[in-house]
Amino acid sequence: MLSAVFIYNQKGEVLISRLYRHDVKRSIADVFRVHVISSAAGGVKSPVTTIGSASFFHLRYDNVWLCAVTRSNANGALVFEFLYRFLGLGVSYFGRFDEEAVKSNFALVYELLDEVLDFGYPQNIEVDTLKLYVTTESIKSRSAVAEPPQSITMQATGATTWRRNDISYKKNEAFVDVIESVNLILSAKGTVLRADVQGQIVMRSFLSGMPECKFGLNDKLVLEAPDSAVAAAGHGRPLGTRSGAVGGAGGGGDGEGVEIADCQFHQCVRLGRFNTDRTISFIPPDGEFELMRYRTTESVNLPFKVLPVVREQRTCIEYEVLVKSNFSSKLAATNMAVSIPTPPNATTCRIKVTGAGKAKYHPEENKIVWRISRFQGLQEASLTAVVDLAAMSKPAPWSRPPIGLDFQVLMFTASGLLVRFLKVFEKSNYQSVKWVRYMTKAGSYQIRL
Repeated sequence: MLSAVFIYNQKGEVLISRLYRHDVKRSIADVFRVHVISSAAGGVKSPVTTIGSASFFHLRYDNVWLCAVTRSNANGALVFEFLYRFLGLGVSYFGRFDEEAVKSNFALVYELLDEVLDFGYPQNIEVDTLKLYVTTESIKSRSAVAEPPQSITMQATGATTWRRNDISYKKNEAFVDVIESVNLILSAKGTVLRADVQGQIVMRSFLSGMPECKFGLNDKLVLEAPDSAVAAAGHGRPLGTRSGAVGGAGGGGDGEGVEIADCQFHQCVRLGRFNTDRTISFIPPDGEFELMRYRTTESVNLPFKVLPVVREQRTCIEYEVLVKSNFSSKLAATNMAVSIPTPPNATTCRIKVTGAGKAKYHPEENKIVWRISRFQGLQEASLTAVVDLAAMSKPAPWSRPPIGLDFQVLMFTASGLLVRFLKVFEKSNYQSVKWVRYMTKAGSYQIRL
């Protein structure tokens, strides 16, 4: 990984020099100064400079240069993530990261470099964790208070680096948002060529202390599992819903299971528990965070059905587009837009809308945009249009781009995913209020002509 880290001032003088491997020497710092810093007046074109067999990853902040050197085929994104995280670490300790701050706290800078890199590999760079056991007398940090060795070890090993234990709220609440993006490709004959759902569960936690949360979904493997470990997880008390809807999301029922193709979790989730009984157990960070991402490809509930009819003639093209909503009549889609493509040689357009919304022809974008502010469930609307075409000396066949949809539907999930329970356990045994909201929006929702 990294062989050395250097910090320069704007003149090219080395302020900090830390070597981690024996494949480079201290003199390599002069190579970067001569080839990069000295020629920086003309502008640095790339943040990565390769000279000989060494690669220099560098960034400039205020009046200092931060440079990482490696002779291996290192992951560039990882190196820059480390440099920016170390930069933020310095700002957190010094209040600013410039030449004066580095010179005044060079001993602390060396101590931090020893902690965050081991043989050139990045280690724990969490600010709150490092401030617990990296304490230097010359730096007065409110968070850097002395703690027992056992507590320091717990923090250093990453037990709960994402949360402090002194958080307190008068009202303990947890908000859960299930956000799904529907991707669809429909053929001109109405055959589904691709349909999948990309989802994420975002949680906003305003809970005191160090709460233990258990989270359950209507995962198909959970509902079909016969063993007692899953049954012991329980359904818990029903969650409240926001936006005035009652009875869960419109896309699925209480007894239906959802087959999740793959999922990713936040670092706070105990993966061992999930692999054993499919229960998501975690100590949540304070505030907003993404708990998990998932993808489903089976039994996708498409919120809209679009039936287009296009008739091409020599001088014009006739459109008939019918849009039907497939969700409950108690729900409604908002911010809906239907983009209908037109040929490049289109001149004028006559449009008639029946049902809802307004349509407008945009010649600069070669499309008709049909906007509907609110589309109720189990309803339909239609658009008819006649587009006049200009004569062309060399007629070229029209490629017929697909129709695109954009929309948002609250309290509806295309996958049918439901939050079955969310339990909060804390040693003070306080009462907490839980809320859940579902939203489905368009990803790449296309209907071919």
